[in-house]
Amino acid sequence: MDELNLNNSDVVKAGGSILEHSLRGEVKNVVYTSDDETYTVLKLIDSKGAEHVVVGPITGAYAGQGIELKGVWENHREHGRQFKTKTYKYILPSTADGIKRYLSSGLIHGVGPKLAECIVNRFGDKTLEILDNYSGRLEEIPGFGKKRVEMVRQTWLEHSNKRDIFIFLQSLGISTAYAVRIYKVYGDKSPQVVRENPYRLAEDVDGIGFIMSDKIGGSLGLKKTDDARLASGVLYSLNRLSEAGHVCYPESEFIKNTAKLLDVEETHASRGLDIAVEKGFAVRDTLNESDNGVLAQKMVYSAFLHSAEKELASIIGKIGGAQVHHGQKIREAETQTKINFNPGQLEAVNSVCQHPISIITGGPGVGKTTVVGEIVRRAKIAKLRVYLAAPTGRASKRLSESCRSIAMTIHRMLKWEPAKRGFYYGAKIALPCDLLIVDEVSMLDIPLARYLFRSIAQGTTVVMVGDSDQLPSVGPGTFLADMIRSGKSKVTHLTQIYRQKEGSRIITNAHAVNSGRMPDIVPVPKNILTDFYFIEQEDPELALKTISEMVSDRIPKRFGFDPMRDIQVLSPMNRGTCGTFALNKTLQADLNPEDKHRLHFSLGEQIFRSGDRVLQTSNNYDKAVFNGDMGRIAGIDHHEKKFRVAFEGSTVDYDFIEADQLALAYAITVHKSQGSEFPAVIIPLLSQHFMMLQRNLLYTGMTRAKKLLVIIGSKKSLSMAVNNARMETRFSMLLDRLKRI
Repeated sequence: MDELNLNNSDVVKAGGSILEHSLRGEVKNVVYTSDDETYTVLKLIDSKGAEHVVVGPITGAYAGQGIELKGVWENHREHGRQFKTKTYKYILPSTADGIKRYLSSGLIHGVGPKLAECIVNRFGDKTLEILDNYSGRLEEIPGFGKKRVEMVRQTWLEHSNKRDIFIFLQSLGISTAYAVRIYKVYGDKSPQVVRENPYRLAEDVDGIGFIMSDKIGGSLGLKKTDDARLASGVLYSLNRLSEAGHVCYPESEFIKNTAKLLDVEETHASRGLDIAVEKGFAVRDTLNESDNGVLAQKMVYSAFLHSAEKELASIIGKIGGAQVHHGQKIREAETQTKINFNPGQLEAVNSVCQHPISIITGGPGVGKTTVVGEIVRRAKIAKLRVYLAAPTGRASKRLSESCRSIAMTIHRMLKWEPAKRGFYYGAKIALPCDLLIVDEVSMLDIPLARYLFRSIAQGTTVVMVGDSDQLPSVGPGTFLADMIRSGKSKVTHLTQIYRQKEGSRIITNAHAVNSGRMPDIVPVPKNILTDFYFIEQEDPELALKTISEMVSDRIPKRFGFDPMRDIQVLSPMNRGTCGTFALNKTLQADLNPEDKHRLHFSLGEQIFRSGDRVLQTSNNYDKAVFNGDMGRIAGIDHHEKKFRVAFEGSTVDYDFIEADQLALAYAITVHKSQGSEFPAVIIPLLSQHFMMLQRNLLYTGMTRAKKLLVIIGSKKSLSMAVNNARMETRFSMLLDRLKRI
């Protein structure tokens, strides 16, 4: 590897400008990268072994990567001599260490760190030449038989054909992991596709969104007002709003937000919307007028959510308008029971006989489970085909146990078919059931509700169960609230608390919070065990330390809970000293520390270890795992670069590069905990969480605890949450559509 023009003083061209130099070498390590990745500091080793500091707009670099740069040498006041980069391109490494890192980087399937080390230990810096021209010499390595040699030879041959493509992609700042994904989608056409329209990557390649596509577009010299960028930016803006819970958004505000997001004038954002509408990415829609007679605003949707909302309203209208349904047969099956139902519970049971769609709602301890159990009992006597479902695995397991019948997650009930990229049950093939009971309906967003109702046959009786005072779904819309307000179904509110009699402070305090009253935080005597504790601590660092001690030592010793299985920390937010990111780092170190016998791998800054608790953060229909599913890393295979996660009732294999779909789950947000119950729950509630201190968030977190609830924080923060009943507006027109059916 040659190094050019490395002298002690910069050469000056005629006219006074500084002469541009070239520098070749391998990245020793990346010292710093700015958040927007526009400035990087790295250390580079040249062919003579000399170390240099390199600075500039370099993206996608990693240790061992070969690189060729053009720029100028400068003497920095504080940091000394450094190479200021103007342009760069990635090249193949030539040192033994660099080649070893290159071969084991994940680019070459089947070649992991151990195999790479064996090969490089034998051939050193001549390894790539040997692989290119003399692969038969691999038999010189102890343990390499003809079969293994042929495998490596074929793998290297396949890789060499796409090597230039990967170097091109990496020169645009695309990491190895994403270069692999791009190549899987486009193959040898990858450079052509990326050059013509890098924004296609956001649509076609998993994990690559608008931000990454936009950086690539910038590297290729595309202007901010390029049509492809504006259209893709509109979809990105809509997706961000969807992640915030909106199904649609007022057009005037949408254009302002999108212009700011894309750093363009509003006229360009408006043109981008026109292009997106023309291409079918986006839809404009307006209902005639709002309830108060004022003309409704023009709303902007993604095409997907517009279709979902319209279809969902239409299907609900048809099912809810049925004159004959299977639930009517339950009336004939009324039999004696030992349970003394209150009037509200009886009304909920009887509503199934009278209405094709009914909703049972109420807080914890009011007997929703008892009512559902009685409905199932009568339905079985009437010989109805009963299906039970819930959005999450934990919720479906709880429903199954309480009703003593099989319950499934909604996704598994509908049966995703990867080859068809769709559910088996849907508009063409209906679920073979007479009575469908769905629990935890507050978690249903508009897309999942559409898939569910699309699969329900006319005449099926539908019972939805949920707590309307909990947080709305993580996904877009307020489905349960809209259904309750629409008047299109029979709604029974259960209010009489039963578990209060059992002395549950969790239940009484949750209902107090839901009613806008402070919970009872008076300490109980130390010799008495209770199920609710408030620990006053205003300092975030001390709160973090306390949570660590509670999870790893105090709660297990006093209550007997397993810290790896039974105790769940729920934080209002991800960032901050007591956000999930910091909590997970601390709790992983406490509960599953680094150990020479414990396998691990890393993706970016995140380290995953065998035994770690993890959370699926996005829907993966092909693997049948969904946003919010929790599991444990059950095995790691460095040779195949795969790992296995054990979820509730299934095990799933991932490639290392797919780990971006998972997050550590020793601590999760309250939003992600919806539909789950845990034996013991710890909730930090501090002033740093002020943006998220809302009554329904606190209430939702409290109701996740089954046997023990500990809140750690300040009385002021607790009071702020209890008194803040303000609900964030979610734009949707489902309610309007339902009312107009």
